[in-house]
Amino acid sequence: MRILITGAAGLVGSHLAQRLAREHEVVALKHSDLNITDEDAVRRRVAEANPELIVNCAVLQVDECEQDPAKARAVNSNGPRYLAEAASEVGAEIIHFSTQYVFEGEPVGREPYTIHDEPRPVNVYGKTKLVGEQFVRQVCARSYVIRTSWVYGSGKNSFLCTVHNDLRSHKRVRAIDDIWSSTTFVEDLIDRMLEIRARGRHGIYHVVNEGVCSYYEFALEGGRLVGLGPVQVDRLVEVIHERDMKRIAARPRYTPLRCLLSEETGLPAMRTWREALADFVRG
Repeated sequence: MRILITGAAGLVGSHLAQRLAREHEVVALKHSDLNITDEDAVRRRVAEANPELIVNCAVLQVDECEQDPAKARAVNSNGPRYLAEAASEVGAEIIHFSTQYVFEGEPVGREPYTIHDEPRPVNVYGKTKLVGEQFVRQVCARSYVIRTSWVYGSGKNSFLCTVHNDLRSHKRVRAIDDIWSSTTFVEDLIDRMLEIRARGRHGIYHVVNEGVCSYYEFALEGGRLVGLGPVQVDRLVEVIHERDMKRIAARPRYTPLRCLLSEETGLPAMRTWREALADFVRG
């Protein structure tokens, strides 16, 4: 099968390209290869590749969206629409990655969000990602929207990706304790994406590892997994609060997800975030 991936330089896109290339012909496009905000370029590139499947991993990140709403709309809303239109024109399916940030995250301790919960994003990123989802679903009948959350894996310099190694090196880290969500190991995300497509039921999916944690709890578990004792971890991890971070964009406070469509199609529950993190730490 020929598969076209956009956003192939990012964490999900790069891992996905590597995995799919083992069995399929993959056209992996970075931003320098295709600007998805250019409608004509998207249509030409998709027509040239003539893929059976398009996977959109391109995204503009949270704080940058708040700083430049026009660019956010172009990348997170219009780009997915152009890709979905191009998919329809060549008869391809499209998988579009979205986010838990389409939800407001209140109240803390609520039941996990499902597709029956009304999206109420609290920042430009969430608002533009929600519009992108809607465009994809409206324009391409053969579409899958996969909302995921706090994705981590090898090859990216982010807190979730590096905290265990920082602690292993006895480096002090700062971890937020008042934001909670589901975490997602990138390899598990890809496994579930492939299972979803194999079942062929188009719709909106929530793909995350089971359970909920804060960044602080994630750090504690990472420290334990690299062999540090509670006293050592406590000395190395400084607790900080989101309310004191003064970040550009507001973050929803509590956004665990649950996938009803996966349950309806007979897919088993994803493994827990602790099991997935242990696998990642073992390498």
